[in-house]
Amino acid sequence: MHTDLSAVIAATAQWLTRAYPASGGALAEALCEVQARQAVTVAARLRYPSPMDVALLGVAGPGGSARLDRITGTDGVTPTDPDADAWRTWVDEVVASWAACLLTDPALAEPAVAALAGGGPSAGAPAEFRRLLAPDDADRRAAALLRHPDLVAPVAALHHAGLTARLDPGQALVP
Repeated sequence: MHTDLSAVIAATAQWLTRAYPASGGALAEALCEVQARQAVTVAARLRYPSPMDVALLGVAGPGGSARLDRITGTDGVTPTDPDADAWRTWVDEVVASWAACLLTDPALAEPAVAALAGGGPSAGAPAEFRRLLAPDDADRRAAALLRHPDLVAPVAALHHAGLTARLDPGQALVP
């Protein structure tokens, strides 16, 4: 089921690593990308938990990165090759926001991964998301910008309430 999310996961992880790049060379870039991909994978699976959700995503599309680009100040850059940025149409704003929340708040990351583990055999095991849940010093250095709560706050705040609601299904819909 989740293979249909691969384009959204790849594009959204790429957007995060371009908006909040690693510093320190090729190894740092790889570690940063792994962390972004793990967070985006968890967020996408939470956002689109059923085959019907994935099918509707395929019909409607994820929405693209335009609003995220405006928030982070990367809009207005005209590409020399318009096809080079076609991947941006597969960025999912909600998934990016939820991933930013997961990367900056361990109190949300653990229940998010646990929610996937309860989702059946296709859900990821916590070991699959080790760099998200238990980053070591090298991981933290590599993704210093990506994991910095103040820097990613504008993106994380966009859909933080939706993530917390998704992780607390017993919450009343009307206060």
